[in-house]
Amino acid sequence: MKAGIMQPYFLPYLGYFQMMNACDKFVVYDNIQFTKKGWIHRNRMLLNGKDVMFSLPLKNDSDFLNVDQRYLGENYEKEKNKILGQIRSSYTKAPLFKTVYPVIEDIFNESERNLFVFIFNSLKKIADYLSILTPLVVSSTLDIDHSLKGKYKVMELTKKLGADTYINPIGGVDMYDKQEFAENGITLHFHKMKQLIYPQFANDFIPYLSILDVMMFNDKTTIAGYLSEFDLL
Repeated sequence: MKAGIMQPYFLPYLGYFQMMNACDKFVVYDNIQFTKKGWIHRNRMLLNGKDVMFSLPLKNDSDFLNVDQRYLGENYEKEKNKILGQIRSSYTKAPLFKTVYPVIEDIFNESERNLFVFIFNSLKKIADYLSILTPLVVSSTLDIDHSLKGKYKVMELTKKLGADTYINPIGGVDMYDKQEFAENGITLHFHKMKQLIYPQFANDFIPYLSILDVMMFNDKTTIAGYLSEFDLL
């Protein structure tokens, strides 16, 4: 059985969903420290032919709290409307806008204000749209020693799931050793998304944008094909 374990990212790039689709179970960390420099609460979209960042506003709090201890800011409604306005402005002429925008709008209209739950629900909604059937598991619900860090926590989570194969993003190739995982009964693979180019209006193609960009320009059948466009190293 194949397992994946990832941080909760808001509307992440296609590769995140490729990994999710390739696994039999996919763990999303809730009890992991939030980092404002990462992709947990922000991503990139196309706007006027350029990539721009959009971010979920957060309540001011300690930078040492876990993701499940952080909350959206009191200004969320204002910022939500601003981001949705940018999405409409940029993608209103995209071929799938009328189909995809209601899905994105529903994600932003989520009533939950806990950051992890908000993002976890958004991942489930995108997975449902893409017909990804992989069960999503919240990391803290698994009975392991959650004080473990890094590779040790990854290996324990994988074992707890009953998986014998772990798929990690290609960025971890210098962090994790295949031999060490093998000694713990786990086959380690690294996921690398193949180069995919699709029309983004008449602009030069900008890769690795939020999944919302992929959805706006590609129908479900095309995206289903994209989900297999990766290598396991």
